[in-house]
Amino acid sequence: MTETVLKLEDSRRLTGPNLFWADAGAIIDVSFTGIDAAVIVEKWNRLVREILDGLTWDEEKTTSRIYSGGISLVITAPIDALYAATEINEAAWELMLAEILEQSPKGVTEVLIVKLQQAIDEESNPPLLALQQAALEHNICFLSDDDEVSVGYGKSCLVFPVDGIPAPDTIDWKSIDCIPVALVTGTNGKSTTVRLASAVAKAAGKSAGITSTDYIRVGDEILDTGDYSGPGGARTLLRHANTELAFLEVARGGMLRRGIGVNNATAVLITNVAEDHLGEYGINTLSDMVEAKFIVRQSINLQQDLIINADDKGCVEFAKTLDNRIVWFSWFADNPVIRAHIQSGGAACYVDAGTIYYHREGESTPVIAVNEVAITLSGAAKHNIHNAMGVVALCSAMGIEVEYIHKGLSSFSSTPENNPGRGNVFEFNGITAIVDFAHNEHGLNSMVETISNMPAKRRLILMSQAGDRSDELIKGLVQSSMKASPDALVICEIESHLRGRELNEVPRLIRRNAINMGMDINKIILTDSPLQGVEKALSWARPGDILLILALTQRAEIIELLSSKINLTG
Repeated sequence: MTETVLKLEDSRRLTGPNLFWADAGAIIDVSFTGIDAAVIVEKWNRLVREILDGLTWDEEKTTSRIYSGGISLVITAPIDALYAATEINEAAWELMLAEILEQSPKGVTEVLIVKLQQAIDEESNPPLLALQQAALEHNICFLSDDDEVSVGYGKSCLVFPVDGIPAPDTIDWKSIDCIPVALVTGTNGKSTTVRLASAVAKAAGKSAGITSTDYIRVGDEILDTGDYSGPGGARTLLRHANTELAFLEVARGGMLRRGIGVNNATAVLITNVAEDHLGEYGINTLSDMVEAKFIVRQSINLQQDLIINADDKGCVEFAKTLDNRIVWFSWFADNPVIRAHIQSGGAACYVDAGTIYYHREGESTPVIAVNEVAITLSGAAKHNIHNAMGVVALCSAMGIEVEYIHKGLSSFSSTPENNPGRGNVFEFNGITAIVDFAHNEHGLNSMVETISNMPAKRRLILMSQAGDRSDELIKGLVQSSMKASPDALVICEIESHLRGRELNEVPRLIRRNAINMGMDINKIILTDSPLQGVEKALSWARPGDILLILALTQRAEIIELLSSKINLTG
């Protein structure tokens, strides 16, 4: 008989719209063996409901999500009692453990209710709730965190400390505005999309703010570097006085960990969804990941644009369950989804005869020739055609006119300065080197397709991988690389990313897979680091060759080396 094991893996606040609903609350993720998941859910729900009723939180909701080996148990809560809500959730869990493991039900006692009520009272902030309600009534955007609360975005934004919030009737609500805000998520293309969109906004004379996994920027000023793809980055950007419109990169991890930081966006774009980061937060399958990415739709109402990739089967399937106003985009004018959507009066973006069109209200407008979009490398980079179409639809939803969309798309090139680590092209001595951060199979397939579409005498691929990636995933990455039939394969160790593996274990694994897939062992070069790998690639290269440099680390040093080659050749 299997032993019953129950473990609380994580307990945290949900500060905004999330996988379960648009409300804030608390969640615990648990793992279990030797017991039926339904028994856990029933007992927890009964106990947490009894606690909530005892605290006169009878209007708060509960829900659960069962996945392979685990369950998420969730409650809603007021935004001024989220820490207390985690204690409530954990208390119900502990009582449930006593029932199941100790077979000695303790029940919800008056002492427990008093203790939890005290936690609620200590955290309670009535002025915060009053301001939240007033902002809702005035249809004004509202943001809060542990330290500050704000109403409005951009130059009209008012920010208050959480312990110094004024009465709502003392605020001049007519002087406060919200600005256009777009949320961008997906497995690949998020950073490129927000940067390309900001170039369009700049062409229109707007000071656009962007958040990304690399930095937070307003206009041409980088406020800080680092990963700002979560709610904290969004708050910082939207409270900045110079932000006139915003494009926010929204990562899956932040949405699952805390929820969305913004609940009143103008438009949302989902670039694509692929099998990456599975196994985290109970997201174990591609369909789970699709649902997780679509959390962003909770930041808009049903009359605002939800922009979706019509060439992504998972997105197309999930969209069938939605009532949102969808704008589809596709490489193909004859995509059945595009055709049916346009026929039913919907909006769409597509490519026809080498030109990107935007269709709305029965009229198709030519926006720009694909070959004019700098980041598509004359159409070779098909994934960036997708990104460009997403930007066309997104910027149209933000009220930017076609002439500025054209100007922005044609002027933005994927240089290390504009778009670090995303298809950066270096040309010298007749050699073309492309540096990209592609770290998953979906992204690598796009880059392999790109170099396969470009004329070349020979092709070289440089690759490496972190040690915490599974053997199967690494095999898939090698398989993607082999689609280019490379004339040379440079495999690099990343000593700082061994993550439990032996030194050179990953390079040997990559080499073994490549050989098994038909790569000549004499065309494989092993190096101690990505930078050393680039040096070897440059020694190998001749005029007419293309080098695909998949730089997971040492990007700055690699870019400096390649830039020096350009400077030497003029």
